Formats: sequence, C-alpha cells, structure tokens
Amino acid sequence: MAETLVKKKNPLKMPHIYVLLMAIIAVCTILTWILPAGEFERAVNDAGREVVVANTYHAVESSPVGLFQMFRCIYNGFIDAGGVVFFVFIAYASIGLIISTGAFNGLVAGLLRVLKGKSRAMIIPIFISLIGAASSTIGVFEEMFPFIPIFVGIAIAMGYDAIVGLAIVALGTGLGYSGAFMNPFTVGMAQSIAGLPAMSGAYFRIFCHICMIVVASIYTIRYALKIQADPSKSLVYGVTGGIEADENVENHAFGIREKLVLLVLLAGIVAIVYGTKVYGWYFEELAAVFLIMGLVSAAIMGWSPNKIADLIAKSFSDIAMACMMIGLARGILMVLQAGNIIDTVVYGLSVPLSFMPRWLAGEAMLVVQTLLNFLIPSGSGQAVVSMPIMAPLSDLLSIPRQVAVLAFQFGDGLSNILWPTALTPVVCGIAGVKIEKWWKWFVPLFGMLLLTQMALIAIALAVGLS
Repeated sequence: MAETLVKKKNPLKMPHIYVLLMAIIAVCTILTWILPAGEFERAVNDAGREVVVANTYHAVESSPVGLFQMFRCIYNGFIDAGGVVFFVFIAYASIGLIISTGAFNGLVAGLLRVLKGKSRAMIIPIFISLIGAASSTIGVFEEMFPFIPIFVGIAIAMGYDAIVGLAIVALGTGLGYSGAFMNPFTVGMAQSIAGLPAMSGAYFRIFCHICMIVVASIYTIRYALKIQADPSKSLVYGVTGGIEADENVENHAFGIREKLVLLVLLAGIVAIVYGTKVYGWYFEELAAVFLIMGLVSAAIMGWSPNKIADLIAKSFSDIAMACMMIGLARGILMVLQAGNIIDTVVYGLSVPLSFMPRWLAGEAMLVVQTLLNFLIPSGSGQAVVSMPIMAPLSDLLSIPRQVAVLAFQFGDGLSNILWPTALTPVVCGIAGVKIEKWWKWFVPLFGMLLLTQMALIAIALAVGLS
C-alpha cells in the first residue's frame, strides 16, 4: 500500500529533450509512409531567394523514409544547421564575455538602488522591453541565453523565483520576434517575399509590440508579487535548479570600465542594425561584429589572453547542449523533406483558408503559422515555405499582404518559447526550470497573448494595414 501511494505521488516526468526530439523524428518518419508525397514548384524571386510558387502543388512519387535513412537525416540536420550552430557558439561566447565584465550587473544594481519595495517589480517590463528591442531590430534570440542565469539569480535574490528570471529573457526575445519592426531574419525576409517595401508598417508593428509587452508584463508582475508575499505559491517552490540567488545584486560595481563596455555593446547593436539594413549582413558579418564586441570589452577590462580564452571555452561548453538540440531539431525538417511531405502539410493547412470569409481567414493565418512553427522553428525557413503561399492567398481573400506578414511573425515569434521543437527546452535547461513547470506558467499567458494578437490582426484588417 505504501509503495502504491508513493507511486501515485510521483507525477509523470517529461522525457529528456533528446528523447523527445528523437520521438518526434520517429513520428515524422512514420508519417512519410502515411501522408501523400507532394511538392510546390520553386523559383528564384527578385531578391535572389528560392521561394515556393503558389498554386503549383502537385503529387510526386512517394519516397517514404526508412530506418537507416532516418538516422542519415539526423546527421544531415546537423550539417544543414551548421551556419546557425556556429553563429550561436560565437555570439553566445561573445555575449558571455560582455556579461563577465559585470557591466550588465552594474546596470541592474543601479536600477535596484533607485527602485524600492514593490516598485522593484518594474525591472520586469524594463528588461523585457530592452531585450525585446534587441530581438526586434537585430534578430537576436540564442545570443540572449547568457542573460538567463543572470536574471534567474537576480529574480531569486529579489524574492521571486527562477520562472520570473527566465520569463524576463524568454518573453523579451519571443515578443521581440513577434513584434519586430525590422528583424532581417523574419520580417525583412517575409516582406521581401511578399513584395512589400522593407520596414513598411513599422509603426503598427511597434504598437503591436508594446501591446504584447503590457500584457506579458502585467501577468509576470502579478505572479512575481504573489510569490514575493508567499514563496509557497511559486511553481518551483522547494526545487533547486542549480542557479543560486545573487545576494550581492545591489553592490555590483558600475565604474568607467563597465560603462565603456555598455557603450561598446550599444555601438555593436547600431553597427548590426546599419549593416543588415544597408549592406544585407547575415551570419558571417554578424558573428564578426559579436566577436569584436566581446574582445574589445575584454580588452577594456584589462584581461589577459588566457583569461579570455578560458571564458570563451566555458561559454562553448555551456551552450554545446543547446547547439546539439538545434541540429537534432533540424533533423525533423530533413525527414519531412526526404519524404516529400512538408509541402503536403503546408498545402493541407492553407486549403481551408481559401474557403473562409475575410475576417476569419486573417485569424486563421495566425493559427496556421503558429502550428507550422512546430515543424519549421526557423523563422527564415518558415518565411520561405509559407509566405509564397500566404501572400497570393491574401490577395484572393482581399486581405492586405501586410496582414499576412503580421500573422507570420506573430505565429513564429512567441511559439519559439512554447514548442518543444523550438527553443523552449534550451531556455528551460539553462534556467534549471523543468519544462512542464514552464508550460504550466506560460500556457495561460500564451493564450492571452494569442487573443491579443488576434485583436491586433482584426485592427489591421479594419484599418487596411499596408
């Protein structure tokens, strides 16, 4: 009887992320034997990108993926994601150098010395907004991972919990992508494919970003204040995730060197914004800028070459698991492509939209893009596959193409911290928060934000966003 009671008390545990991703790969492999194979024709657009040609879906010879080929697809996933993986390694290590200078801690300490009592919760919207601004402009996501342990330690020291610290960074990046007004990897590419001017509709996107930040901040602040008053209300009460409270949070130095480091970071962000907008910079150039920022910051602090190398090596070690997950998750896409069913899935999702009234089709586009991000968590990859279909479909439904782009970025951005095939397991692992605990906290907020996004799309349709 005692053993039975113990078993009942033990909840079902979430499988290791590698196990979960392998299970998804196996399911997708089985689907290649069930779903009909098909594909769209593709052509190179004016911007030099290969995109899907709308209304060209046709059946092709079935090519189900066998067991041995499935494992080949896993390897090919790592190769295909190589550019992203190595960019993440370099950018993460560079940001790690900047954080190690203590400049960011000094900035937080300065704010906390000004904010007292419950007003300290204002740190939540402030940094969600700052991180969101970086994601919205230069498209950083994985590069924000080093900030997670910093904010988790700060949140615990302030009487909150690890979920609050994780939320500041995860919501900042997720909402930054959802509300991006010039992110080159998502909005920039989607607008280019849709034939829209770069940065068009920017003011409305900024308005959308602010609305979502307000909703997310209120939800997070209410939770933070609740557990500050009663720690037992925390979803991770009594659970140690490996990150300790930063007890010295208010006493970090913020001298001339730390301020110079922040100026270097600001200059780097400006350079990235300018380079991506004017010269079309991508991973190669962005990685170079990140590396320069990190090394210049280390030089300002007067560190020896050996210390810099040790810190970079530690960052490589810390992010290795996340980078492995990026490659493994890309294996899902490789299986779907090998079985020629990914276009079938996209076509199947898009067909019902053509029979919907205008007002409903706009909302349905958001749902489709959110679901599609489960299979294609890459923002640029999702744009290349979905926008060539959604853009002409929006013409048929008398929906502005700008609204189709808006639905794409809404569906891509926020679900990156929801779906297990995206970056959710990574951020949870770094924060030491079990993914099921994060889902318990985040899913209600995701529902609220989804309703907010639907309302914003309705407004965009009403005003004829162009």
